[in-house]
Amino acid sequence: MDKNSQIKPVAQNKKAYHDYFVIEKYEAGIELFGTEVKSVRQGKVNLKDSWCSIKNGEIFVNGMHISPYEQGNIFNRDPIRVRRLLMHKKEINHLFGQMKQQGLTIIPLSVYFSKGRAKLEVGLCKGKKLYDKRETAAKKEAQRKIEREMSSRR
Repeated sequence: MDKNSQIKPVAQNKKAYHDYFVIEKYEAGIELFGTEVKSVRQGKVNLKDSWCSIKNGEIFVNGMHISPYEQGNIFNRDPIRVRRLLMHKKEINHLFGQMKQQGLTIIPLSVYFSKGRAKLEVGLCKGKKLYDKRETAAKKEAQRKIEREMSSRR
């Protein structure tokens, strides 16, 4: 089996690509409890307003909403609790240095399962200004127009 067949996407953060330029991408494991893993498998994850922070050499994801598992009863945790991410110390230190020097931020981009383990793709991002968003929208519209013209000529 190739690598792509073992990756099962669960959730995407489309707003991140709208609001930020993604400079680098990293893969991180997520520290979850059993009922949270079951909710993630059902796709009940929302990354819309989430971000990552680094404290004491550890990286955490804030604002990621994992809905409570329906059959979880007393074992369910707080849906928006702060969760620790699992990354190599060297990667965390690199991200921390980039954040402090260049004023970048770390944003979760997607959640997926790789070889049975929940993973979070995080991106080192730079915020877009309003004119950047307009420019991106104009480029997409021009590309759509070109595609329409090409398909109508065939």
